[in-house]
Amino acid sequence: QLQASGGGLVQAGGSLRLSCGTSGRTFNNYATGWFRQAPGKGREFVAAISWNGGNTYFAESVRGRFTISRDNAKNTVYLQMNSLKPEDTAVYYCAAGARYSGSYYYATDRYSNWGQGTLVTVSS
Repeated sequence: QLQASGGGLVQAGGSLRLSCGTSGRTFNNYATGWFRQAPGKGREFVAAISWNGGNTYFAESVRGRFTISRDNAKNTVYLQMNSLKPEDTAVYYCAAGARYSGSYYYATDRYSNWGQGTLVTVSS
């Protein structure tokens, strides 16, 4: 079971760090992605990291502002969000998928396990 946390209310230009953790199953065998869904919109890809942290991927809208990292010893993946904008307001979801897959990291079908979301609100 994935657990996303760290959301909250922040002013534009501020920062937040989201965490995605799991209990029980070891996390380090799984690629992990972050997606978000704003009110009235579909779920969109934000960032992803390979199972060993060797590769990272970002949506163009967050590149240069967000970073993704993982600590497999702690069974946790982090999404560091800097220079936040009001358009970053959304519910953020983390998801885990197999080490290797024929689907792209930005595709929702790449991931088989989804956590509950954590709300990020950026005020202007």
